[in-house]
Amino acid sequence: MTLLFRKMAAYFLNLRNRWKVLVHDTIMIPVAWILAFWVRFNLDTIPPLFLSEAINLIPTVIVIHLATFMFFGVHRGVWRFISLPDLVQLIKSVVVGTSLVAISIFFVTRLNLVPRSVFILHGLILMAMVVGPRIIYRLLKDRHISSAAENRVLVVGAGTAGEMLVRDLLRARPRVYEPVAFVDDDGDKQGKDIQGVRVLGTSATIPLLVDELNIDRVIIAVPTATAEEIQTIVQWCEKASAPFRILPRLHSVVHGEISSSDLRPVEIDDLLGRKQVSLDWESISTGLTGKVILVTGGGGSIGSELCRQIGRLEPEVLVVVEQSEFNLYSISHELGRQLPGLLIKSLLLDVRDRNAVFACIEQYKPDVVFHAAAYKHVPLLQEQAREAVRNNVLGTRNVADAATFHSVGTFVLISTDKAVNPTSIMGASKRVAEIYCQALNVKTSTKLITVRFGNVLGSAGSVVPLFRKQIEEGGPVTVTDERMTRYFMSIREASQLILQASIAGAGGEIFVLNMGEPIKISFLARQMILLSGKRPDEDIKIEYIGLRDGEKLYEELFHLEEPLADTDYEKLLLAQSRSVDFDAVNVCLNTISDAVNVFDNQRLYDLISQLVPEYDDSLKRGEPKI
Repeated sequence: MTLLFRKMAAYFLNLRNRWKVLVHDTIMIPVAWILAFWVRFNLDTIPPLFLSEAINLIPTVIVIHLATFMFFGVHRGVWRFISLPDLVQLIKSVVVGTSLVAISIFFVTRLNLVPRSVFILHGLILMAMVVGPRIIYRLLKDRHISSAAENRVLVVGAGTAGEMLVRDLLRARPRVYEPVAFVDDDGDKQGKDIQGVRVLGTSATIPLLVDELNIDRVIIAVPTATAEEIQTIVQWCEKASAPFRILPRLHSVVHGEISSSDLRPVEIDDLLGRKQVSLDWESISTGLTGKVILVTGGGGSIGSELCRQIGRLEPEVLVVVEQSEFNLYSISHELGRQLPGLLIKSLLLDVRDRNAVFACIEQYKPDVVFHAAAYKHVPLLQEQAREAVRNNVLGTRNVADAATFHSVGTFVLISTDKAVNPTSIMGASKRVAEIYCQALNVKTSTKLITVRFGNVLGSAGSVVPLFRKQIEEGGPVTVTDERMTRYFMSIREASQLILQASIAGAGGEIFVLNMGEPIKISFLARQMILLSGKRPDEDIKIEYIGLRDGEKLYEELFHLEEPLADTDYEKLLLAQSRSVDFDAVNVCLNTISDAVNVFDNQRLYDLISQLVPEYDDSLKRGEPKI
């Protein structure tokens, strides 16, 4: 009874917004009651005694039904958006209300002058009179002024996401998009109606349907599609010469969040898309939540995404180390705005400053250090060997030494596929950093872990933003070689796998991220031009300019002497590391430091070649190795 009174109180507080619905349903109750008697007497005159009794019982019937309507919350449903769950609640309320009416009248009158069939007839009639107007109103609204929509839409995908999208489009006021038809490659769906919109063909029929139905826009609503499937759909859309948009991927569908506001242009990530990473967030949270975490290069592409991911895991303190004042300000401001409860320490610090690095580690005593600070631009660094080594090798040595000296629990070096069989000073310097961390691991209780991966889509200085800028400027798009391939991964995915590796490693490992299949750079360029609405080699030219110093046609993720092994985590592989002697490596790095101090580049190349014999130092003379 207490629950009923609470619902009634809440109901009456909202009557101002529901009085029209209340009036309608209140009128329907006595009408259905009298009609039930009329039907019971074969649509003929109701005997006076029975009619009199029926009229006397109307107040009781109204009160009971209104109480059940309030209990089931049928007046909270908006007629414009009436749905199956709303109809179920209406039916329940009518059935329960009619049952209570029958029981109450039985105890009051012993059903004198009230035929038993009247209750069944009353329930059916009342159900029709409260449900019917709602459905009719919804249908009329959904079809109202449909021809006034600005864009006739063809929806690709007649699954859950497509149905949710069409439902949202039909509800929208003003109607911006008018869904005209579906296409779906599932043969069982052909010819079926979904939300009143018919499935008229497969994705191969998109060009034909766009022309026949005067389609203004194509919407791709297939969140579970693979990259290959999206590529095929996009190719059909391009042949149709119609603008196209795409819905978000599976996460939004699972949470029932699909709407027209989610529509966005198809991006290169969709065409090169990969299965969502499955992470052991429980172990990651256990390893990082409540801990002091330090990230070097925290304002860079990978470093900043690491900071975002770590910040959501609620560390005790997040120490962001960055040498660029602007980058440090940007990530600190972003984290402070998005995660106001996060304690952030922002340090303007250069990892090449050994004393500053040691002082930082001593002051904050981090539990985990992610070392993302590095120079990475291959052609630029080819003529800057000293700076590449000073930052990537000696800077890594400073951070690793400070971490081990102050007994940091875990140190994670973020490396690159360019460290494998390096053909550039950048790759060779990162390989030396890997070697030092592997050697140092056997001398300390700190776990030193290396994570190696390929190109990151959209990272600063990468090919994607370069191509995007060239396309915006009208071209040409410059590609080094038509045969060149690279591994690609999203920044988010790479950062999450780095976090997983930090928990999975016991120290001394080189983890390799499973980057999937390599992508041709020429394919990437053509797809980006197509997605911009231009035609490759017609609207935007593609120029092949040849390999630059230090570049390879094909990147590798592991050396032949580093056989890969699976781990317990998807997309995280373990490269069997090569044994190295710490004392020998340390002596060599001391000599490298001396060469840096006296600007002896030739000596630097010789020393690096000793540590990384697979590195071909002829590249410094501008003879790229394929």
